[in-house]
Amino acid sequence: MAEALDPAIPDDIERLAQEVLQSACDRELMLATAESCTGGLLASLLTDIPGRSHAFERGFVTYSDDAKHELLGVSRAILEADGAVSEPCARAMAEGAVAASRAHLAVSITGFAEGPEAGLVHLACARRGGPTRIRTERFGDVGRAEVRLGALRAGLQLFADGLRDLARAA
Repeated sequence: MAEALDPAIPDDIERLAQEVLQSACDRELMLATAESCTGGLLASLLTDIPGRSHAFERGFVTYSDDAKHELLGVSRAILEADGAVSEPCARAMAEGAVAASRAHLAVSITGFAEGPEAGLVHLACARRGGPTRIRTERFGDVGRAEVRLGALRAGLQLFADGLRDLARAA
């Protein structure tokens, strides 16, 4: 049985998504996502905001190792040596999303929503022609929905930070 995000997306996450999209629209920048444990929730949120969703270029839902490798170019060496839930994988996912799109920024999210390492999430924000930011969160064993909501917050914050970096570089 699927676990619904109930209640709906919290107000703070929705506000942050609106701010990120407004900032991208103001600068005429495109965003992309590469998601594993969030299963496309970040992409869904970014396309659900009227009047600003045109800043979203595309999203990749790469739940399996094969999808990470085939769609985003994550090397088999990273997947075998470091694992799909690792900083190197998050970095490769974000950089692969930028390479496979017309986006200026891409955020990746990979983590464990349950199991022995429940709540461990690695995120990255890759910038076309710039450095990649990395972030690791340890939400703890708080349940699948809470881990995913925490990952949405962290991913949106990475987008916000990346957009500020681009504004400073301009």
